[in-house]
Amino acid sequence: MSNTSNENLLGFHSKIERNVTLLLVLSLLVVTIGGIVEIAPLFWIQNTIEKVKGMRPYSPLELAGRDIYVREGCYVCHSQMIRPFRDEVERYGHYSLAAESMYDHPFQWGSKRTGPDLARVGGRYSSEWHLEHLKNPRSVVPESIMPPYAFLANNELDAKAIAAHLVANSRVGVPYNDEMIASAADDMMAQATAGADTTALLGRYPKAVAADFDGNPKVTEMDALIAYLQMLGTLVDFSVYEPDKNQR
Repeated sequence: MSNTSNENLLGFHSKIERNVTLLLVLSLLVVTIGGIVEIAPLFWIQNTIEKVKGMRPYSPLELAGRDIYVREGCYVCHSQMIRPFRDEVERYGHYSLAAESMYDHPFQWGSKRTGPDLARVGGRYSSEWHLEHLKNPRSVVPESIMPPYAFLANNELDAKAIAAHLVANSRVGVPYNDEMIASAADDMMAQATAGADTTALLGRYPKAVAADFDGNPKVTEMDALIAYLQMLGTLVDFSVYEPDKNQR
């Protein structure tokens, strides 16, 4: 480009910077065009989230555990978002799918990782390991800087409130039906009670991990948090998963 052309462009740019009204109009024009380019295609897409076999709403105990996870700020140090890069996939597993967070309000994606990503932590460790890790992190991970959460084993869950919790989630699109809501308290107790009949629970929430997670006969916050951690990343069978190339 010639010097004359450069001078003309700089002169035009200088006029824009000096004219507040012109700068405002041109800025609005650029933002409008950019917004149309970003938003307009969504009107021709039937669904922005690919439907994936195996996804289900959280069980009542898992849902309570997720609330404790958020309440205690676990998301501040642990993301649940595996990016589609080789180093991420080799360390943590298959990259995260939007469908895996479709029932999260709010979702736990993020970029902060003081500790490892937990999107696929379910089934990687035993429930006994999680119990010891939460009570005293350095007993199983000597270099850990995570604070202890032993107090969770002493905090009893309120079974009376769980049905209302499912109702609230159903109002924002989570497909809890009347049967799930009516059985919420029973399902929560069954999942965290040793020797309980979990047939109905597993019928409503396949792959739910049931156990007395902390050895306390009462259903505690520790039970709920471990139940939540043990289901993360376990619902989708990635050995047979194939992306839907025809998704619209």
